[in-house]
Amino acid sequence: MILGRGIVTPGMNELLLHQKSTIIYGAGGGIGSGVAVEFARQGARLFLAGRTREPLERVADQVTALGGQADVAVLDALDEEAVERHADSVVATAGGLDVSINLISRGDVQGTPLTEMTTEDLLAPVVTGLRTNFLTARAAARRMGRQGSGVILTVTSGSSRGGHPLMGGTGPADAAVESLLRYLAVEAGPQGVRVLGVWTAGVPETFALGHDTNEARRAMGITPEQIEAMIGPRTMLGRAPRLAQVAQSIAFLASDRAAGITGTTLNVTCGLVAGP
Repeated sequence: MILGRGIVTPGMNELLLHQKSTIIYGAGGGIGSGVAVEFARQGARLFLAGRTREPLERVADQVTALGGQADVAVLDALDEEAVERHADSVVATAGGLDVSINLISRGDVQGTPLTEMTTEDLLAPVVTGLRTNFLTARAAARRMGRQGSGVILTVTSGSSRGGHPLMGGTGPADAAVESLLRYLAVEAGPQGVRVLGVWTAGVPETFALGHDTNEARRAMGITPEQIEAMIGPRTMLGRAPRLAQVAQSIAFLASDRAAGITGTTLNVTCGLVAGP
């Protein structure tokens, strides 16, 4: 029984995301590449977007090696017209848009006390995070609303809960993005569009050379092993979340098995953050 574009009853196909057209913004980054590979394994039709072609092509090659299909688009997700044009091209190519995932880095500045931080450093992730999530989510919601179904996802760190020192604008940025998505979930829900977030932090694999998108951390040379040693003991499970676990959680939320879930955030921090 068909319930809507891309929505089928459980058991019709073993793949969670069979033929679901998916845009991944920031697909060349650490989390983005892991999500792309997992979505390919689950049968999604991928459209990888980001500002730099080379890492996107590497991820596309991984997808192809798995037997999947991925188109690459170089674009700035802060560019309103570019985001809209790309969304139109995806719909024209795939016949619709089923999943949109924003994994764009925000330029968070961490490690500086708020009393010593500049206004620009505090506001940078707030403005960048809110703008890029608004533009990409709005583009997706417009097209998903017309087809009567779709899933919009983003990832934040759980820092909106507070209690973590030296995080700079990360907490305010998370709070702004999460609030935006809750409001969008209310407005887009009647059109069949689900809007969800995922919390995760300290994923060791994303600190590997070539994957970390944070310039300050790259300059410091933080390794995956150091992140595990720092994050693991602070979590309820005694370990940091793994990239595969984050990617699989996102794939579940994007799938029809999570069709009753919207307007909330899934906590994939291994208990580093309590809640939501």
